[in-house]
Amino acid sequence: MGQYFTNDDNVKSSPHEISVTLYDKKYTFISDNGVFSKNEIDDGSIYLLKILFMQPLGGRILDVGCGYGTIGLILKHFFPTSEIEMVDVNRRALSLAQENARRMNLTVKIYESDILNNVDGEFDNIVTNPPIRAGKKVVYAIFAQAYAHLKKLGALYFVIRKDQGAPSAQKEVISLFGNCELLKRDKGYYIYRAIKSE
Repeated sequence: MGQYFTNDDNVKSSPHEISVTLYDKKYTFISDNGVFSKNEIDDGSIYLLKILFMQPLGGRILDVGCGYGTIGLILKHFFPTSEIEMVDVNRRALSLAQENARRMNLTVKIYESDILNNVDGEFDNIVTNPPIRAGKKVVYAIFAQAYAHLKKLGALYFVIRKDQGAPSAQKEVISLFGNCELLKRDKGYYIYRAIKSE
């Protein structure tokens, strides 16, 4: 069976709707087999979004590992003047994200990228619910490439479970950024922010 961080055309397609309600607004997405959290919006993304809603986000925002679009599309709805770009390595997930953007009447840029290899320019904010099952090497590469693609004083926001390596991930990000603040713990999920000072 294919992993959500790979492309496997042999995974049988079975599209279906899933929904989440945040602050009295219901968001509905098309999901499918072969993508991350195919049957429900994952808790990590929800906890991250709740923190992001309270941040001064704006300008150019990149969602790394966007899946079928949960974080990037909800952010676009919540911060409508922002310029959102969304990347993933999974082409089925990207197709779903594009369909979900169309259904939600949101204008965002969605494209394939292995980590940030196809990403151009600098961003005010980068957000990610990183693909833990892809391994530490991939997750840490996301952090390093995020640093390279942030503007000065730009912020990286990410969520990771304590039992999936949150403390070591925080240390890795501190080695890159010189800082990494724990914004909140929520049912085993840790939400962090790191700011690029140079």
